[in-house]
Parts: sequence; structure tokens; C-alpha cells
Amino acid sequence: MTSQTKAAPLEGAATPAPTFAEAFGVWTQIGLLSFGGPAGQIALLHRMLVDERKWIDERSFLQALNFCMLLPGPEAMQLATYVGWRLHGTIGGLAAGLMFVIPGALVILVIAALYALFGALPLAAALMVGIKAAVLAIVVEALVRIARRGLTATSHRWLAALGFIAIFFLGVPFPLIVLAAALYGFATGAGLPDHTAATAVPHISLAETLRTTAIWLVIWIAPLAALAMIFGSTHVISQLGVLFSKLAVVTFGGAYAVLAYLAQDVVQHYGWLVPGEMVDALGFAETTPGPLILVTEFVGFLAAYRHGGGPPLLMGTLGALVTLWATFAPCFLWIFVGAPYLERINAEPRLRAALAAVTAAVVGVILNLTVWFALNVLFHENTTLWYGPLRLYLPSPSSLDPVALALSALAFVLLFRLHRGIITTLGICGALGIGWHLLVG
Repeated sequence: MTSQTKAAPLEGAATPAPTFAEAFGVWTQIGLLSFGGPAGQIALLHRMLVDERKWIDERSFLQALNFCMLLPGPEAMQLATYVGWRLHGTIGGLAAGLMFVIPGALVILVIAALYALFGALPLAAALMVGIKAAVLAIVVEALVRIARRGLTATSHRWLAALGFIAIFFLGVPFPLIVLAAALYGFATGAGLPDHTAATAVPHISLAETLRTTAIWLVIWIAPLAALAMIFGSTHVISQLGVLFSKLAVVTFGGAYAVLAYLAQDVVQHYGWLVPGEMVDALGFAETTPGPLILVTEFVGFLAAYRHGGGPPLLMGTLGALVTLWATFAPCFLWIFVGAPYLERINAEPRLRAALAAVTAAVVGVILNLTVWFALNVLFHENTTLWYGPLRLYLPSPSSLDPVALALSALAFVLLFRLHRGIITTLGICGALGIGWHLLVG
């Protein structure tokens, strides 16, 4: 497994590049702490890689985030993969991407097995109330930092505001927002300085690009094709491979964008789950570490557990593994093929302006995720109303969760006033969530 030439050291990084062992330890820690969906995970990456360790500077981080936002799949996982690749080449990208996924995947696997055997577990739900409350504060902290450093021009602040309005109130698809911002930046970037001569842009051969593409296409498709030959094209294992390979190509905007499509297929078309189980699946994915798209692993486990035709736990585990492979193998394809071109894009004025505009729009999208996450953490019931083209999310005041509200307030105090770390904040809020459940029920 090779990738294209590793890029130069991260521009603007204030500290020397870590050893692979040091980086692997940090990737493992990030994988264990990556709660809160894309907004929380971007916040975590920003804090640990930019603020604390300075392995990547602010500008490079935002440019990489823009790049990953343009790709299908989980942007936070791909952002970690990109930074790992920049630090240590292909092996670094694999380590960062895999460790971002594996801890959460193991947790979801255990939860899915327990769910299949016993149903929902109240104590686990109580723990997740505290964790979600802490993640809400972590997300807001990151949003403030990214907005303060990324929105330096008036036009960018307007783009962020328009991006938020478009996606939150008008329901405009995420790819259209990114495309519009990129076109605006491209059109207005003609007067910017050209950095192609001053920037050390590595040479990228077409043959190497094609070779990397071919290797990762084989890695992605060959195991799934082999399983289809073993089980037959109509078996649930084969159907999972096809379904989630399709989803891996169309999941622009992250897991939220594909949940409706996924629910319709697995509930109505295949009949693998019932609607309430899809809600549970999303709740587990939101409140465990790892990309939110790990909701697909839960679906794959239950589908194969119930319809695999063999030992249920064995088939469920195989279904989960197939789902993970089909979901995440393409992510490495996108990064290892596209990442070497990012420096060239950033050196050319119009393309650099397009990415800067996308940065601004992405701040608005992160604000949208933050508000959506807050509504779902603090309220048990939210109604979506449409007034012509205008969409409104209306929480039910009677469904306000006082425990979640109190723990969120505590998390804000811990982070913003007492400046406690992420691990401390998560631990305190999670423990208090369990304690409240044990005392009150």
C-alpha cells in the first residue's frame, strides 16, 4: 500500500514533527475522546493538534478541513488521516484514520451485541447524558476559536452567516453551499498574490496518482466482492457491502445528510430494522467516540444478526465488519489520492480564495451542527415546521431535560472559566450523569 509523495513538513508548525510513536499515542487518545459527531471531533482535533501540540498551524488546519469537507465521508476522520499523512506519509495516515475509528467501532460492536441480546441499557443511557452535555460545551468552545481565527474578512463573516441561514433555515443541501462559496471565492480571488513560485509544491505524477487510485480501489472492492461470491448476491452480507459502498460515495456533508436515505433503505426496503431502532442507533453513535457514521455499523450488526442465517453473534460481527470496510476504506482512497494536490491548490490565488470562502461557509455549517446538537441534547422533543421555504426547529418546552441543562452549564464553567481539559470535563459530567440515574432513576 503506497501513496503519493509525502508532503513537506507542516507549514507554520511551531514545534518539530513528532516521532511516529508519539503521534500514534495521540491518535489513540483522540480516538478514545472523539465524542460529539463532526462538530465535537473537529473541536477535539483543533484543540489537540493546533492549540496544544502545534503540529499544524491554524491556516493549514482550516485548509485541510475545507478539503475534507469537499469529500464524501466523515470529514473529521479524513482530517485526522490527512494530518497523519502529512506527518508520516501513508503509514501515518493509516494510523491516524484507523485509530480515529477503531475505539468507537469496538464500543458500537459491544453495544450492538448487548442491544440485540437484551435491548436498551438504562445505565449506558445515563452515562451518555453526561457525555453529551460535556460535548456541547466542547463544540461551542471550538466554534468560537475557529470563527475568531478563520473569519478575518468582512466578506467571510457574511459567507458564514449566509451558510448558516441557508442550511439551518432553508434546508439547502450542504454540497450546494460549499459549491456556491467556492465559486464566489474563485471569482473574487483574481487579485490575490500568486504563491506558486514561492511555495515548495511537490511534483505529482499522473502515473503515481493512477497507481494509488488502483491500489485503494482493489483494497476497497476486492474483499467485498469475495464475500459476495461466497454468500451469493442476495445474502444480507453481500447486500450490506453494496449498500454501504454506495453510501460511501454520496455521503457529502457527513452522516446527518445520509441518515434519511439510510433509514428509508434499511427500514422500508430491506426491513432489517424498525424505525425506533434507527433512532437508538443514532443515539448510540452520537454518544460514543468515533465518527457519527458508525451508526452504519450498528445497522450492519443487527441486519446480519437477524438475517444472516448462521450463528447470530458471528453473523452480526461479520455484518459489522463488512459495513465498516465499505464505509471507511473509500476514505483512505479520497485522502491518499487527493491530499498531495492540496499544496498546489493553496499556492494558486483563485483556488486559494475558493478554499478561504469554503472555510467561511464551513463555519456557518459548524454553527448549524452546534445548534442542532444543542436542541437534541437539551430537549427530548423537537418539531420541524416549514413556512414556505423557511424551516424552523421548535423544541417542546415541556421536554427540556433539566439534568442535561445543569450538566451542560457545569461543562461550560469547567471549560471556559476553570479551563479544565477535555478528559476532565467528560469524566466529571459522565460520572454525574450516572450518579443522578442511580439516585433518582
